[in-house]
Formats: sequence, structure tokens, C-alpha cells
Amino acid sequence: MGLTVKINDDVQGSENLFSEGTQDNDKRPLVEKDDSRRRSSTRPHSSAESVHCSSCQGTGRIPRGQANKLLAVIPCNDQRLKPRHTKLYVAISVAVCAVISTLVLFFLFPRSVLLSPVAVKSSFVYFSEDDVQIHITNVLNITNQNFGVVQADNLTVQALNDDTVVGTVFIRNVTSVRPLSTAVYSFVIPIKLTDAGLIEYCKNSFISVHIVYLHLQISMKVFYLTHYEQLSLETYEYIDCGANTTTPHSVLPPSSA
Repeated sequence: MGLTVKINDDVQGSENLFSEGTQDNDKRPLVEKDDSRRRSSTRPHSSAESVHCSSCQGTGRIPRGQANKLLAVIPCNDQRLKPRHTKLYVAISVAVCAVISTLVLFFLFPRSVLLSPVAVKSSFVYFSEDDVQIHITNVLNITNQNFGVVQADNLTVQALNDDTVVGTVFIRNVTSVRPLSTAVYSFVIPIKLTDAGLIEYCKNSFISVHIVYLHLQISMKVFYLTHYEQLSLETYEYIDCGANTTTPHSVLPPSSA
């Protein structure tokens, strides 16, 4: 009997040790946390769920959802931190900007617009008892030295004889001049002579040529390259107040020689 009781006690103690070991194993997790993290980090991602790592020399991948949260660390001796030909690129950029600026200034810099008289194209004389009326057709040259179109407007011409105004004309829309060209413009100015001495002089049939000098004051407004400019010109011309003239002649009188 003593032997049987001892064997039962040993069996019972072994069962207790087995049950305690089983309880400890039940409390222990099947997979350690560190192992699970390591395995999850080393688990390959599919191309749809990940992107290339820019600082891993193209051999690593990171989850797509964390691409905007992760910070890439690049070594100080990485070639990407030392771009080649930097000075060359900067010099080329500065040179291109300088050339473009020079061209813009060259083409858009305002140049002169010249106004010059050419000739008296014709003159028609009309006699009356109280005055002598003359319709004079003058020719002007408008020279455009710019690389843009010039619009000429508001032509005003005033004719004087011995400081007396004998005729005026105003033309609102004149003409447009193409770049680097000259436009020839003709206009008619009516002259009315009311001085008794001039009327007798022009009607005198014993004089072959009845020369009258006129002082013309010309002004015109031009628009080009987004700004306006006022041009002015003063010139003298001579006409024959005793007969019609249809042959163009210079504004200067012929030499007496």
C-alpha cells in the first residue's frame, strides 16, 4: 500500500507540472511583436501598393500611402547634391536674358518720325472783285524710322503772308505709315488774298509771273509704340497768283541766275 500511494503522488505532481507549463504557453503570444514588425517590414509590396525609394539607389520600395510622410536621407557626398555644369547653365541663362533684352530694346525703342515738305503739286487761281482765291495742293513726306506702324492724325496747316493769316486747313485722319518706310501725303489748302495791293498785283496782265510767298506752319500728331508725339514744321513756298499752275515745282523759288 505504501508503494501505491507514492506512485500516485508522483503521477499527480507530474500532472501539476504539465498543467502549469501548459498555462504558461497559453499566456505567451504565438508570434513576438518584434518578429511580426520585422516580418511585416520585410514582406514584399506589390507595385500598386508601393513606389520606388528615391534615396535607396532604386533598390528599395516604400508604401504608397507613406510617400508624403517619410523623409529621405541623402549622404553629403551624393552626386545629386553637386550638380554638374551649374556655372555653365547660369552663364547661358544670363547671356540669353541679355540678348533678349537687347533685342526688345532695339526693336521697341522709339525712333524719330520726320515730317518734310516736298513740292507744290498744283495751284488754281479764282478771281473775284473783292479777293483772289487760290487752291494749293501740297505734298508732304512722312518718314517712319521705327519698327512699328505710325498713325498720323490731326494735321493742321496755317498759311501766312506778311504775318497775315491767309488760309488754314485741318485734317483729322491723315494716313498710316508702315515700318521703316516713307509715305507721301497730299493735301489742299485754300488761300484767300484780300489785300488791295495784292489783288491788283495778281490781276496785272503786264506782269508775266506773279510770285507770292507763303509761310506755312504745319503740325501733326502721330501715334506709335503706345505713345503720342506732336510734330511741327515751318516752311516757305512760292506760288503764281496770276495763273493756274498744274506743273509740280519745289517749295523754294528758282534761282535768278
